[in-house]
Amino acid sequence: MSDASLSDAGAASPPLAATRPARLRLGPLAPWLLALPPVAFMLAFYALPVLGMLSRAVLDPGWTLVHFQALGDDPVFQRVLWNTLYLAVLVTLGTLLLGYPVALLLVRARRMAPLILLLILLPFWTSVLVRSYAWMVLLGRHGLVNEAMLALGLLDRPLRILNTPLATQIAMIHILLPYMILPIANTLRQIDHSLLRAAAGLGASPWSTFRQVVLPLSLPGVAAGTLLVFVLSLGFYITPALVGGPRDTTLSMLISQQVDQLNWAYAACLSAVLLATALVIIGVFAKICGLGGGAFRMSAR
Repeated sequence: MSDASLSDAGAASPPLAATRPARLRLGPLAPWLLALPPVAFMLAFYALPVLGMLSRAVLDPGWTLVHFQALGDDPVFQRVLWNTLYLAVLVTLGTLLLGYPVALLLVRARRMAPLILLLILLPFWTSVLVRSYAWMVLLGRHGLVNEAMLALGLLDRPLRILNTPLATQIAMIHILLPYMILPIANTLRQIDHSLLRAAAGLGASPWSTFRQVVLPLSLPGVAAGTLLVFVLSLGFYITPALVGGPRDTTLSMLISQQVDQLNWAYAACLSAVLLATALVIIGVFAKICGLGGGAFRMSAR
Protein backbone atom coordinates (compact mmCIF):
# COMPACT_ATOMS: atom_id res chain seq x y z
CA MET A 1 0.00 0.00 0.00
CA SER A 2 1.39 3.41 -0.95
CA ASP A 3 2.15 6.24 1.43
CA ALA A 4 -0.61 8.34 -0.15
CA SER A 5 -3.28 5.72 0.56
CA LEU A 6 -2.05 5.33 4.13
CA SER A 7 -2.25 9.05 4.71
CA ASP A 8 -5.74 9.14 3.22
CA ALA A 9 -6.87 6.31 5.48
CA GLY A 10 -5.41 8.05 8.51
CA ALA A 11 -7.14 11.28 7.62
CA ALA A 12 -10.47 9.51 7.09
CA SER A 13 -10.43 7.72 10.45
CA PRO A 14 -11.66 9.87 13.36
CA PRO A 15 -9.52 10.35 16.47
CA LEU A 16 -9.75 7.70 19.19
CA ALA A 17 -11.09 10.19 21.72
CA ALA A 18 -13.92 11.10 19.36
CA THR A 19 -15.02 7.46 19.04
CA ARG A 20 -15.36 6.90 22.77
CA PRO A 21 -18.96 6.55 23.99
CA ALA A 22 -20.49 9.55 25.64
CA ARG A 23 -20.85 7.70 28.90
CA LEU A 24 -17.09 7.49 29.26
CA ARG A 25 -16.82 11.26 29.08
CA LEU A 26 -19.25 11.70 31.98
CA GLY A 27 -16.48 10.87 34.41
CA PRO A 28 -17.48 10.65 38.08
CA LEU A 29 -21.08 11.66 37.30
CA ALA A 30 -21.88 8.36 35.56
CA PRO A 31 -22.58 6.30 38.77
CA TRP A 32 -24.78 9.06 40.17
CA LEU A 33 -26.77 9.34 36.94
CA LEU A 34 -27.27 5.56 36.90
CA ALA A 35 -28.48 5.60 40.50
CA LEU A 36 -30.83 8.55 39.97
CA PRO A 37 -33.87 6.62 38.55
CA PRO A 38 -34.08 3.99 41.37
CA VAL A 39 -33.41 6.63 44.03
CA ALA A 40 -36.15 8.85 42.61
CA PHE A 41 -38.52 5.88 42.48
CA MET A 42 -37.82 4.99 46.14
CA LEU A 43 -38.27 8.59 47.23
CA ALA A 44 -41.54 9.01 45.37
CA PHE A 45 -43.17 5.68 46.16
CA TYR A 46 -41.61 4.73 49.52
CA ALA A 47 -39.99 7.54 51.47
CA LEU A 48 -42.64 10.21 50.88
CA PRO A 49 -45.62 7.90 51.67
CA VAL A 50 -43.88 6.67 54.82
CA LEU A 51 -43.13 10.21 55.96
CA GLY A 52 -46.70 11.24 55.19
CA MET A 53 -48.03 8.34 57.23
CA LEU A 54 -45.69 9.00 60.16
CA SER A 55 -46.58 12.70 60.18
CA ARG A 56 -50.14 11.79 61.13
CA ALA A 57 -48.83 10.63 64.52
CA VAL A 58 -47.89 14.21 65.48
CA LEU A 59 -50.07 16.33 63.16
CA ASP A 60 -53.54 14.86 63.72
CA PRO A 61 -55.47 17.06 64.38
CA GLY A 62 -52.60 19.50 65.11
CA TRP A 63 -49.08 19.35 66.48
CA THR A 64 -49.32 17.01 69.46
CA LEU A 65 -47.52 14.18 71.20
CA VAL A 66 -50.59 12.92 73.02
CA HIS A 67 -50.70 9.69 70.99
CA PHE A 68 -47.18 8.74 72.02
CA GLN A 69 -47.85 9.70 75.64
CA ALA A 70 -50.90 7.43 75.68
CA LEU A 71 -48.82 4.39 74.72
CA GLY A 72 -47.12 4.31 78.11
CA ASP A 73 -50.44 3.79 79.89
CA ASP A 74 -51.98 1.47 77.30
CA PRO A 75 -51.86 -2.16 78.57
CA VAL A 76 -52.97 -3.46 75.16
CA PHE A 77 -50.00 -1.85 73.43
CA GLN A 78 -47.59 -3.12 76.07
CA ARG A 79 -48.87 -6.69 75.78
CA VAL A 80 -48.83 -6.57 71.97
CA LEU A 81 -45.30 -5.14 71.90
CA TRP A 82 -44.13 -7.88 74.25
CA ASN A 83 -45.81 -10.54 72.09
CA THR A 84 -44.11 -9.13 68.98
CA LEU A 85 -40.63 -9.07 70.51
CA TYR A 86 -41.06 -12.50 72.11
CA LEU A 87 -42.25 -14.03 68.85
CA ALA A 88 -39.36 -12.45 66.92
CA VAL A 89 -36.82 -13.84 69.41
CA LEU A 90 -38.27 -17.36 69.28
CA VAL A 91 -38.45 -17.37 65.48
CA THR A 92 -34.88 -16.08 65.22
CA LEU A 93 -33.58 -18.78 67.59
CA GLY A 94 -35.55 -21.46 65.73
CA THR A 95 -34.22 -20.43 62.33
CA LEU A 96 -30.68 -20.30 63.70
CA LEU A 97 -30.85 -23.77 65.27
CA LEU A 98 -32.34 -25.28 62.11
CA GLY A 99 -30.54 -23.15 59.56
CA TYR A 100 -26.92 -23.50 60.68
CA PRO A 101 -26.73 -27.30 60.12
CA VAL A 102 -28.45 -26.91 56.75
CA ALA A 103 -25.98 -24.18 55.74
CA LEU A 104 -23.09 -26.41 56.83
CA LEU A 105 -24.51 -29.30 54.82
CA LEU A 106 -24.99 -27.04 51.81
CA VAL A 107 -21.30 -26.13 51.87
CA ARG A 108 -19.90 -29.59 52.67
CA ALA A 109 -22.11 -31.78 50.44
CA ARG A 110 -20.94 -30.48 47.09
CA ARG A 111 -22.69 -33.14 45.00
CA MET A 112 -26.01 -32.57 46.73
CA ALA A 113 -25.57 -28.78 46.95
CA PRO A 114 -27.75 -27.97 43.88
CA LEU A 115 -30.62 -30.09 45.21
CA ILE A 116 -30.31 -28.64 48.72
CA LEU A 117 -30.20 -25.11 47.33
CA LEU A 118 -33.28 -25.84 45.22
CA LEU A 119 -35.18 -27.04 48.28
CA ILE A 120 -34.12 -23.91 50.18
CA LEU A 121 -35.17 -21.51 47.43
CA LEU A 122 -38.35 -23.37 46.48
CA PRO A 123 -40.51 -21.52 49.06
CA PHE A 124 -39.56 -18.20 47.45
CA TRP A 125 -41.49 -19.26 44.36
CA THR A 126 -44.70 -19.43 46.39
CA SER A 127 -46.34 -16.44 48.05
CA VAL A 128 -46.42 -16.10 51.83
CA LEU A 129 -50.22 -16.17 51.73
CA VAL A 130 -50.31 -19.55 50.00
CA ARG A 131 -47.73 -20.99 52.40
CA SER A 132 -49.70 -19.72 55.38
CA TYR A 133 -52.86 -21.39 54.07
CA ALA A 134 -50.85 -24.58 53.55
CA TRP A 135 -49.86 -24.55 57.21
CA MET A 136 -53.51 -24.07 58.13
CA VAL A 137 -54.28 -27.29 56.24
CA LEU A 138 -51.38 -29.15 57.84
CA LEU A 139 -51.98 -28.03 61.43
CA GLY A 140 -55.78 -28.06 61.45
CA ARG A 141 -57.81 -30.26 63.76
CA HIS A 142 -58.32 -32.68 60.89
CA GLY A 143 -55.09 -31.76 59.13
CA LEU A 144 -52.31 -34.03 57.99
CA VAL A 145 -50.33 -33.73 61.21
CA ASN A 146 -53.19 -34.77 63.48
CA GLU A 147 -54.36 -37.46 61.08
CA ALA A 148 -50.87 -38.95 60.87
CA MET A 149 -50.45 -39.07 64.66
CA LEU A 150 -53.90 -40.60 65.06
CA ALA A 151 -53.09 -43.24 62.45
CA LEU A 152 -49.84 -44.11 64.24
CA GLY A 153 -51.65 -44.44 67.56
CA LEU A 154 -49.75 -41.55 69.14
CA LEU A 155 -52.96 -39.68 69.98
CA ASP A 156 -56.43 -40.58 71.14
CA ARG A 157 -57.98 -37.37 69.86
CA PRO A 158 -56.77 -34.50 67.67
CA LEU A 159 -54.61 -31.81 69.20
CA ARG A 160 -55.40 -28.13 68.94
CA ILE A 161 -52.35 -26.86 67.08
CA LEU A 162 -53.84 -24.28 64.74
CA ASN A 163 -54.47 -20.78 66.14
CA THR A 164 -51.86 -21.24 68.85
CA PRO A 165 -48.46 -19.57 69.40
CA LEU A 166 -46.78 -22.84 68.39
CA ALA A 167 -48.46 -22.81 64.98
CA THR A 168 -47.36 -19.22 64.39
CA GLN A 169 -43.78 -20.03 65.35
CA ILE A 170 -43.62 -23.13 63.13
CA ALA A 171 -45.01 -21.31 60.09
CA MET A 172 -42.79 -18.26 60.50
CA ILE A 173 -39.67 -20.36 61.02
CA HIS A 174 -40.42 -22.22 57.80
CA ILE A 175 -40.98 -19.00 55.85
CA LEU A 176 -37.93 -17.14 57.21
CA LEU A 177 -35.50 -20.07 57.25
CA PRO A 178 -33.83 -19.18 53.90
CA TYR A 179 -32.95 -15.72 55.23
CA MET A 180 -30.85 -17.42 57.90
CA ILE A 181 -29.36 -20.20 55.78
CA LEU A 182 -28.05 -18.16 52.86
CA PRO A 183 -25.89 -15.62 54.77
CA ILE A 184 -24.40 -18.37 56.94
CA ALA A 185 -23.69 -20.60 53.93
CA ASN A 186 -22.07 -17.71 52.09
CA THR A 187 -19.75 -17.06 55.04
CA LEU A 188 -18.94 -20.76 55.50
CA ARG A 189 -18.03 -21.01 51.82
CA GLN A 190 -15.37 -18.32 52.26
CA ILE A 191 -13.50 -20.17 55.02
CA ASP A 192 -10.07 -21.27 53.81
CA HIS A 193 -9.97 -25.07 53.79
CA SER A 194 -6.26 -25.00 54.57
CA LEU A 195 -7.20 -23.87 58.08
CA LEU A 196 -9.29 -27.00 58.55
CA ARG A 197 -6.48 -29.21 57.25
CA ALA A 198 -4.00 -27.47 59.53
CA ALA A 199 -6.25 -28.00 62.55
CA ALA A 200 -6.64 -31.69 61.67
CA GLY A 201 -2.89 -32.00 61.15
CA LEU A 202 -2.27 -30.62 64.63
CA GLY A 203 -4.46 -33.34 66.12
CA ALA A 204 -7.72 -31.46 66.58
CA SER A 205 -10.86 -33.55 66.55
CA PRO A 206 -13.70 -32.65 64.14
CA TRP A 207 -15.68 -31.14 67.00
CA SER A 208 -12.69 -29.08 68.17
CA THR A 209 -12.08 -27.88 64.61
CA PHE A 210 -15.69 -26.79 64.30
CA ARG A 211 -15.75 -25.11 67.72
CA GLN A 212 -12.43 -23.30 67.44
CA VAL A 213 -12.15 -22.60 63.69
CA VAL A 214 -15.42 -22.92 61.78
CA LEU A 215 -17.82 -21.42 64.31
CA PRO A 216 -15.84 -18.24 65.06
CA LEU A 217 -15.23 -17.56 61.37
CA SER A 218 -18.93 -18.04 60.57
CA LEU A 219 -20.16 -15.56 63.19
CA PRO A 220 -20.45 -12.65 60.70
CA GLY A 221 -22.91 -14.71 58.66
CA VAL A 222 -24.77 -15.69 61.82
CA ALA A 223 -25.04 -12.02 62.81
CA ALA A 224 -26.30 -11.02 59.36
CA GLY A 225 -28.88 -13.82 59.24
CA THR A 226 -30.02 -13.11 62.79
CA LEU A 227 -30.57 -9.45 62.04
CA LEU A 228 -32.47 -10.20 58.82
CA VAL A 229 -34.79 -12.72 60.45
CA PHE A 230 -35.41 -10.67 63.59
CA VAL A 231 -36.27 -7.46 61.72
CA LEU A 232 -38.52 -9.32 59.28
CA SER A 233 -40.26 -11.08 62.17
CA LEU A 234 -41.12 -7.75 63.79
CA GLY A 235 -43.30 -6.70 60.86
CA PHE A 236 -44.84 -10.05 59.94
CA TYR A 237 -48.58 -9.79 59.44
CA ILE A 238 -50.16 -12.43 57.18
CA THR A 239 -48.89 -15.56 58.93
CA PRO A 240 -49.73 -14.53 62.54
CA ALA A 241 -53.13 -13.28 61.39
CA LEU A 242 -54.03 -16.57 59.67
CA VAL A 243 -52.26 -19.18 61.81
CA GLY A 244 -52.15 -17.48 65.20
CA GLY A 245 -54.86 -16.98 67.77
CA PRO A 246 -56.64 -13.86 69.02
CA ARG A 247 -54.34 -13.68 72.06
CA ASP A 248 -51.23 -13.69 69.86
CA THR A 249 -51.78 -10.26 68.35
CA THR A 250 -48.63 -8.65 66.98
CA LEU A 251 -47.89 -4.99 66.44
CA SER A 252 -48.54 -5.20 62.70
CA MET A 253 -51.93 -6.79 63.38
CA LEU A 254 -52.79 -4.03 65.86
CA ILE A 255 -51.85 -1.43 63.24
CA SER A 256 -54.16 -3.12 60.74
CA GLN A 257 -57.00 -3.10 63.25
CA GLN A 258 -56.57 0.64 63.85
CA VAL A 259 -56.53 1.33 60.11
CA ASP A 260 -59.76 -0.66 59.69
CA GLN A 261 -61.30 1.54 62.38
CA LEU A 262 -60.01 4.66 60.56
CA ASN A 263 -57.95 5.59 63.62
CA TRP A 264 -55.15 6.94 61.45
CA ALA A 265 -53.30 8.88 64.14
CA TYR A 266 -52.98 5.92 66.50
CA ALA A 267 -52.04 3.60 63.62
CA ALA A 268 -49.32 6.05 62.54
CA CYS A 269 -48.08 6.23 66.11
CA LEU A 270 -47.81 2.43 66.32
CA SER A 271 -46.07 2.35 62.94
CA ALA A 272 -43.53 4.88 64.19
CA VAL A 273 -42.87 2.70 67.22
CA LEU A 274 -42.40 -0.37 65.03
CA LEU A 275 -40.02 1.48 62.71
CA ALA A 276 -38.07 2.94 65.63
CA THR A 277 -37.78 -0.51 67.22
CA ALA A 278 -36.33 -1.96 64.02
CA LEU A 279 -33.87 0.92 63.65
CA VAL A 280 -32.72 0.60 67.26
CA ILE A 281 -32.15 -3.12 66.84
CA ILE A 282 -30.16 -2.53 63.64
CA GLY A 283 -28.07 0.11 65.43
CA VAL A 284 -27.40 -2.20 68.38
CA PHE A 285 -26.32 -4.99 66.04
CA ALA A 286 -24.06 -2.61 64.14
CA LYS A 287 -22.48 -1.45 67.40
CA ILE A 288 -22.05 -4.83 69.09
CA CYS A 289 -21.36 -7.09 66.11
CA GLY A 290 -19.63 -4.54 63.91
CA LEU A 291 -21.94 -5.21 60.99
CA GLY A 292 -20.82 -2.14 59.15
CA GLY A 293 -17.22 -3.33 59.20
CA GLY A 294 -17.48 -6.99 58.38
CA ALA A 295 -20.59 -9.09 58.68
CA PHE A 296 -22.69 -7.81 55.82
CA ARG A 297 -19.67 -7.21 53.64
CA MET A 298 -18.49 -10.77 54.17
CA SER A 299 -21.93 -12.24 53.58
CA ALA A 300 -22.39 -10.27 50.38
CA ARG A 301 -19.22 -11.38 48.57
